[in-house]
Amino acid sequence: MERQHHLRVFRSGNSAAVRLPKTLGLVEGDEVRILAHDDGTFSLWKAGDGKAVFMALYGAMSPGFMAEGRGDTEQDERDWSAGRPGSQAA
Repeated sequence: MERQHHLRVFRSGNSAAVRLPKTLGLVEGDEVRILAHDDGTFSLWKAGDGKAVFMALYGAMSPGFMAEGRGDTEQDERDWSAGRPGSQAA
């Protein structure tokens, strides 16, 4: 069950800040990660929960996700005989 919390942004020094409710289960010293999405939304999770967050996102994909493939992913042929740029041939 999702819990929704309404927070207000305030100024703390030269930063924008929010107070997180105790009911979120965070304790002093917990490290958290925040990810800003292109659509203006944010995701927040405990630093040690990265794998669980990733797996939850994987499970959230729609059944038809990428059913038609990745689209145009073709690349030009490369000449591998010259070696890497900046490397010296032996």
